[in-house]
Amino acid sequence: MGNTVSYRIRELHLACAAFYVDARLVRLSGRWIASADTHDGPSLGYGDTAFAALWMALAPFDGVIDELLTTVPDDALSG
Repeated sequence: MGNTVSYRIRELHLACAAFYVDARLVRLSGRWIASADTHDGPSLGYGDTAFAALWMALAPFDGVIDELLTTVPDDALSG
């Protein structure tokens, strides 16, 4: 039998006053990868923490990133 890789994709629905953003987080080999939907397609982020990866993926939403991050569930950013 080959190696089996198991991971959990965390789906997030983030909101600010003007719109919402769907995002996903996954941890692979000790690193975090995030994807956020934008009008130009997906925006990707990566980092040693879920927060860092999500912050990078939300870069196209500069100006409302802090507001979007306030809607992240408390348990979504834990390892």
